[in-house]
Amino acid sequence: TGSSDPYCIVKIDDEAIIRTATVWKTLSPFWGEEYEVHLQPTFHSVSIYVMDEDALSRDDVIGKVCITRDMLAEHPKGYSGWVSLSEVDPDEEVQGEIHLRVEVLGSQGGRRLRCTVLEAR
Repeated sequence: TGSSDPYCIVKIDDEAIIRTATVWKTLSPFWGEEYEVHLQPTFHSVSIYVMDEDALSRDDVIGKVCITRDMLAEHPKGYSGWVSLSEVDPDEEVQGEIHLRVEVLGSQGGRRLRCTVLEAR
């Protein structure tokens, strides 16, 4: 039909912690949702999986974006920009990108990570 029914799943170190609402029939979703989670100092990565809801079969993975501890170390004041989705299944072609803003807030003793998905396409 030329559109998707996208939603996102956010995982910390492969543990799903957030599922957004589904935005029906669009290739440019807007969720307008905010979540606050606490990251353990030993975390390795935060992954955002973009999914396509399918009522008749298993939901499809459109792609994912992974934010690693190393990426945060490279951008200690944060990062803002478009990040291309990467494939989850090597046999699937992935198209799309997410406009992210990632900020590290607080001091060394009480640091927080704020990740904002501004838009997707």
